Amino acid sequence: MFTIKQILFPVDFSQRSRSAAPFVAAFAKRFGAQVTLMSVAPPLWYAAMGDVGTPIYVDPEELRADLRTRLDHLVLKDFTGLPVEKVAEIGEPAEEISRYAHTQGMDLIMMPTHGYGPFRSLLLGSVTAKVLHDSQCPVWTGAHMEQMPGNDHIQARNVLCAIDGTPKSTPLMNWAAEFSKRSGASLRLVTVVPGVEGWPEGALDREFEVTLTREARERVLKLEREAGTEAPLCVVSGSVAGAIREEAQRHAADLVVIGRGLLHETLGRLRTHSYGIIRQSPCPVVSV
Repeated sequence: MFTIKQILFPVDFSQRSRSAAPFVAAFAKRFGAQVTLMSVAPPLWYAAMGDVGTPIYVDPEELRADLRTRLDHLVLKDFTGLPVEKVAEIGEPAEEISRYAHTQGMDLIMMPTHGYGPFRSLLLGSVTAKVLHDSQCPVWTGAHMEQMPGNDHIQARNVLCAIDGTPKSTPLMNWAAEFSKRSGASLRLVTVVPGVEGWPEGALDREFEVTLTREARERVLKLEREAGTEAPLCVVSGSVAGAIREEAQRHAADLVVIGRGLLHETLGRLRTHSYGIIRQSPCPVVSV
Protein backbone atom coordinates (compact mmCIF):
# COMPACT_ATOMS: atom_id res chain seq x y z
CA MET A 1 0.00 0.00 0.00
CA PHE A 2 1.30 3.44 -0.93
CA THR A 3 2.03 5.85 1.89
CA ILE A 4 4.68 8.50 2.52
CA LYS A 5 4.19 9.90 6.00
CA GLN A 6 7.62 9.20 7.47
CA ILE A 7 10.78 10.11 5.54
CA LEU A 8 14.26 9.16 6.75
CA PHE A 9 16.99 11.49 5.51
CA PRO A 10 20.50 10.26 6.44
CA VAL A 11 22.98 13.15 6.46
CA ASP A 12 26.77 13.14 6.57
CA PHE A 13 27.05 16.96 6.60
CA SER A 14 28.51 16.94 3.09
CA GLN A 15 27.53 19.26 0.27
CA ARG A 16 26.02 16.25 -1.46
CA SER A 17 23.63 15.80 1.48
CA ARG A 18 22.72 19.47 1.40
CA SER A 19 21.98 19.24 -2.32
CA ALA A 20 19.41 16.51 -1.60
CA ALA A 21 17.62 18.57 1.07
CA PRO A 22 15.33 20.50 -1.35
CA PHE A 23 14.09 17.19 -2.79
CA VAL A 24 13.40 15.81 0.70
CA ALA A 25 11.53 18.97 1.67
CA ALA A 26 9.47 18.86 -1.53
CA PHE A 27 8.41 15.27 -0.85
CA ALA A 28 7.58 16.09 2.78
CA LYS A 29 5.43 19.07 1.81
CA ARG A 30 3.68 17.21 -0.99
CA PHE A 31 2.67 14.23 1.15
CA GLY A 32 2.42 15.91 4.56
CA ALA A 33 5.28 13.78 5.89
CA GLN A 34 7.56 14.12 8.90
CA VAL A 35 11.30 14.15 8.19
CA THR A 36 13.82 12.39 10.40
CA LEU A 37 17.38 13.65 9.99
CA MET A 38 19.74 10.85 10.92
CA SER A 39 23.49 10.89 11.30
CA VAL A 40 25.55 7.79 12.04
CA ALA A 41 29.20 7.55 13.06
CA PRO A 42 31.19 4.32 13.24
CA PRO A 43 32.71 3.59 16.69
CA LEU A 44 36.07 2.84 15.11
CA TRP A 45 38.36 5.50 13.66
CA TYR A 46 41.75 5.14 12.00
CA ALA A 47 44.69 7.18 13.18
CA ALA A 48 46.81 9.26 10.84
CA MET A 49 49.74 9.13 13.25
CA GLY A 50 51.96 6.30 14.48
CA ASP A 51 51.27 3.06 12.71
CA VAL A 52 49.23 3.94 9.64
CA GLY A 53 45.79 2.43 9.81
CA THR A 54 45.89 1.74 13.54
CA PRO A 55 42.31 1.64 14.80
CA ILE A 56 41.31 3.94 17.62
CA TYR A 57 38.18 3.34 19.66
CA VAL A 58 36.33 6.48 20.64
CA ASP A 59 33.86 6.74 23.51
CA PRO A 60 30.45 6.13 21.84
CA GLU A 61 28.72 8.66 24.09
CA GLU A 62 31.21 11.35 23.10
CA LEU A 63 30.62 10.54 19.45
CA ARG A 64 26.86 10.61 19.90
CA ALA A 65 27.02 13.92 21.74
CA ASP A 66 29.13 15.40 18.95
CA LEU A 67 26.69 14.17 16.31
CA ARG A 68 23.74 15.63 18.20
CA THR A 69 25.52 18.99 18.45
CA ARG A 70 26.23 19.00 14.73
CA LEU A 71 22.64 18.03 13.96
CA ASP A 72 21.32 20.77 16.25
CA HIS A 73 23.44 23.33 14.42
CA LEU A 74 22.58 22.00 10.98
CA VAL A 75 20.53 24.67 9.24
CA LEU A 76 18.46 23.50 6.29
CA LYS A 77 16.28 26.41 5.24
CA ASP A 78 14.23 24.12 2.99
CA PHE A 79 12.79 22.45 6.10
CA THR A 80 11.40 25.62 7.65
CA GLY A 81 7.88 24.91 8.91
CA LEU A 82 8.20 21.14 8.49
CA PRO A 83 8.02 18.63 11.38
CA VAL A 84 11.60 17.40 11.81
CA GLU A 85 13.14 14.85 14.18
CA LYS A 86 16.89 14.44 14.68
CA VAL A 87 18.56 11.13 15.49
CA ALA A 88 22.21 10.36 16.22
CA GLU A 89 23.42 6.76 16.21
CA ILE A 90 26.73 4.94 16.58
CA GLY A 91 27.45 1.91 14.42
CA GLU A 92 27.93 0.81 10.85
CA PRO A 93 26.04 3.52 8.89
CA ALA A 94 24.19 1.37 6.35
CA GLU A 95 23.12 -1.16 8.97
CA GLU A 96 21.90 1.54 11.36
CA ILE A 97 19.99 3.35 8.62
CA SER A 98 18.25 0.18 7.45
CA ARG A 99 17.54 -0.97 11.01
CA TYR A 100 16.09 2.37 12.05
CA ALA A 101 13.93 2.60 8.92
CA HIS A 102 12.49 -0.84 9.62
CA THR A 103 11.93 -0.54 13.39
CA GLN A 104 10.49 2.98 13.19
CA GLY A 105 8.22 2.29 10.24
CA MET A 106 9.79 4.70 7.76
CA ASP A 107 7.94 4.91 4.44
CA LEU A 108 10.83 6.27 2.38
CA ILE A 109 14.59 6.70 2.71
CA MET A 110 16.04 9.61 0.75
CA MET A 111 19.79 9.83 0.24
CA PRO A 112 22.22 11.03 -2.42
CA THR A 113 24.70 8.89 -4.29
CA HIS A 114 28.33 9.90 -4.69
CA GLY A 115 29.47 10.33 -8.26
CA TYR A 116 32.36 12.74 -8.15
CA GLY A 117 35.30 12.22 -10.47
CA PRO A 118 35.86 10.07 -13.57
CA PHE A 119 36.08 6.80 -11.61
CA ARG A 120 33.72 7.38 -8.69
CA SER A 121 30.99 8.14 -11.21
CA LEU A 122 31.05 4.41 -12.04
CA LEU A 123 30.35 3.39 -8.44
CA LEU A 124 27.60 3.92 -5.94
CA GLY A 125 28.68 5.03 -2.48
CA SER A 126 29.11 1.92 -0.32
CA VAL A 127 26.57 3.11 2.25
CA THR A 128 23.97 3.87 -0.42
CA ALA A 129 24.54 0.51 -2.12
CA LYS A 130 24.12 -1.41 1.12
CA VAL A 131 20.99 0.53 2.11
CA LEU A 132 19.51 -0.26 -1.31
CA HIS A 133 20.29 -3.93 -0.73
CA ASP A 134 19.09 -4.18 2.89
CA SER A 135 16.20 -1.76 3.31
CA GLN A 136 12.60 -2.94 3.28
CA CYS A 137 11.05 0.38 2.28
CA PRO A 138 11.47 2.37 -0.94
CA VAL A 139 14.75 4.27 -1.34
CA TRP A 140 15.12 7.56 -3.23
CA THR A 141 18.58 8.24 -4.63
CA GLY A 142 19.74 11.47 -6.25
CA ALA A 143 21.04 11.68 -9.80
CA HIS A 144 24.45 9.98 -9.92
CA MET A 145 26.47 12.67 -11.66
CA GLU A 146 30.07 13.88 -11.61
CA GLN A 147 28.90 17.48 -11.23
CA MET A 148 26.62 18.65 -8.44
CA PRO A 149 23.06 18.19 -9.74
CA GLY A 150 20.70 21.10 -10.17
CA ASN A 151 17.17 21.34 -8.82
CA ASP A 152 15.40 20.85 -12.13
CA HIS A 153 13.65 17.65 -11.03
CA ILE A 154 12.43 18.71 -7.58
CA GLN A 155 8.72 18.81 -8.46
CA ALA A 156 8.81 15.35 -10.11
CA ARG A 157 6.11 16.21 -12.64
CA ASN A 158 7.08 13.49 -15.13
CA VAL A 159 7.48 9.95 -13.76
CA LEU A 160 8.93 7.03 -15.70
CA CYS A 161 8.28 3.58 -14.22
CA ALA A 162 10.57 0.82 -15.51
CA ILE A 163 9.03 -2.65 -15.30
CA ASP A 164 10.11 -6.13 -16.40
CA GLY A 165 6.71 -7.37 -17.52
CA THR A 166 6.42 -10.19 -14.94
CA PRO A 167 3.60 -10.40 -12.36
CA LYS A 168 6.03 -8.96 -9.80
CA SER A 169 5.72 -5.68 -11.71
CA THR A 170 2.15 -5.16 -10.49
CA PRO A 171 2.95 -3.73 -7.01
CA LEU A 172 5.56 -1.48 -8.61
CA MET A 173 3.08 -0.14 -11.17
CA ASN A 174 0.54 0.45 -8.40
CA TRP A 175 3.11 2.36 -6.32
CA ALA A 176 4.13 4.53 -9.27
CA ALA A 177 0.50 5.14 -10.27
CA GLU A 178 -0.50 6.18 -6.75
CA PHE A 179 2.56 8.41 -6.39
CA SER A 180 1.77 10.11 -9.69
CA LYS A 181 -1.89 10.53 -8.83
CA ARG A 182 -1.24 12.08 -5.42
CA SER A 183 1.52 14.36 -6.68
CA GLY A 184 -0.24 15.45 -9.87
CA ALA A 185 2.47 13.95 -12.06
CA SER A 186 2.22 12.28 -15.45
CA LEU A 187 3.18 8.60 -15.56
CA ARG A 188 4.75 6.62 -18.35
CA LEU A 189 5.80 2.95 -18.31
CA VAL A 190 8.84 1.50 -20.02
CA THR A 191 9.99 -2.08 -20.48
CA VAL A 192 13.16 -3.26 -22.17
CA VAL A 193 13.57 -6.33 -24.41
CA PRO A 194 16.90 -7.70 -25.66
CA GLY A 195 18.22 -6.11 -28.83
CA VAL A 196 19.52 -8.28 -31.63
CA GLU A 197 23.00 -6.86 -31.12
CA GLY A 198 23.09 -8.46 -27.69
CA TRP A 199 22.64 -12.02 -29.03
CA PRO A 200 25.07 -14.35 -30.87
CA GLU A 201 25.40 -13.53 -34.53
CA GLY A 202 22.66 -15.15 -36.52
CA ALA A 203 20.67 -16.26 -33.48
CA LEU A 204 18.07 -13.55 -33.88
CA ASP A 205 16.91 -11.41 -36.72
CA ARG A 206 14.93 -8.21 -36.83
CA GLU A 207 11.67 -10.08 -37.21
CA PHE A 208 12.19 -11.91 -33.95
CA GLU A 209 13.00 -8.64 -32.16
CA VAL A 210 9.69 -7.26 -33.42
CA THR A 211 7.99 -10.38 -32.06
CA LEU A 212 9.63 -9.91 -28.66
CA THR A 213 8.51 -6.28 -28.61
CA ARG A 214 4.92 -7.16 -29.48
CA GLU A 215 4.76 -9.92 -26.87
CA ALA A 216 6.23 -7.64 -24.22
CA ARG A 217 3.67 -4.95 -25.00
CA GLU A 218 0.79 -7.44 -24.80
CA ARG A 219 2.13 -8.82 -21.51
CA VAL A 220 2.43 -5.39 -19.88
CA LEU A 221 -0.96 -4.20 -21.14
CA LYS A 222 -2.52 -7.31 -19.59
CA LEU A 223 -0.81 -6.54 -16.28
CA GLU A 224 -2.08 -2.95 -16.49
CA ARG A 225 -5.65 -4.14 -16.97
CA GLU A 226 -5.35 -6.55 -14.04
CA ALA A 227 -3.81 -3.87 -11.83
CA GLY A 228 -6.34 -1.23 -12.84
CA THR A 229 -3.65 1.21 -13.93
CA GLU A 230 -3.53 3.16 -17.15
CA ALA A 231 -0.40 4.83 -18.50
CA PRO A 232 1.37 5.18 -21.87
CA LEU A 233 3.81 2.34 -22.50
CA CYS A 234 7.18 2.40 -24.27
CA VAL A 235 8.74 -0.92 -25.29
CA VAL A 236 12.40 -0.46 -26.23
CA SER A 237 15.30 -2.77 -26.99
CA GLY A 238 18.92 -2.73 -25.95
CA SER A 239 20.84 -2.69 -22.69
CA VAL A 240 18.58 -2.11 -19.71
CA ALA A 241 20.32 0.83 -18.04
CA GLY A 242 21.16 2.57 -21.31
CA ALA A 243 17.66 2.17 -22.75
CA ILE A 244 16.02 3.51 -19.59
CA ARG A 245 18.42 6.47 -19.53
CA GLU A 246 17.51 7.31 -23.12
CA GLU A 247 13.77 7.05 -22.42
CA ALA A 248 14.13 9.24 -19.32
CA GLN A 249 15.91 11.86 -21.41
CA ARG A 250 13.48 11.58 -24.31
CA HIS A 251 10.44 12.11 -22.10
CA ALA A 252 12.09 14.66 -19.77
CA ALA A 253 11.51 12.43 -16.74
CA ASP A 254 11.97 14.00 -13.32
CA LEU A 255 11.84 10.68 -11.48
CA VAL A 256 12.46 7.06 -12.46
CA VAL A 257 10.74 4.34 -10.43
CA ILE A 258 12.25 0.84 -10.46
CA GLY A 259 11.99 -2.43 -8.53
CA ARG A 260 14.71 -4.03 -6.43
CA GLY A 261 15.71 -7.66 -5.99
CA LEU A 262 16.83 -10.49 -8.23
CA LEU A 263 14.79 -12.14 -10.92
CA HIS A 264 15.92 -15.10 -12.95
CA GLU A 265 13.32 -15.10 -15.71
CA THR A 266 14.66 -14.51 -19.23
CA LEU A 267 13.04 -11.08 -19.53
CA GLY A 268 13.03 -10.26 -15.82
CA ARG A 269 16.21 -8.26 -16.12
CA LEU A 270 15.33 -4.86 -14.68
CA ARG A 271 15.79 -5.79 -11.05
CA THR A 272 19.21 -7.28 -11.72
CA HIS A 273 20.28 -3.97 -13.27
CA SER A 274 19.08 -1.59 -10.56
CA TYR A 275 22.57 -0.25 -9.74
CA GLY A 276 23.28 0.38 -13.43
CA ILE A 277 19.97 2.19 -13.84
CA ILE A 278 20.71 4.41 -10.83
CA ARG A 279 24.24 5.17 -12.04
CA GLN A 280 23.10 6.17 -15.52
CA SER A 281 19.78 7.86 -14.77
CA PRO A 282 19.71 11.60 -15.63
CA CYS A 283 17.28 12.19 -12.76
CA PRO A 284 16.59 10.80 -9.26
CA VAL A 285 15.45 7.19 -8.89
CA VAL A 286 13.06 5.61 -6.39
CA SER A 287 13.78 1.91 -5.85
CA VAL A 288 10.66 0.19 -4.54
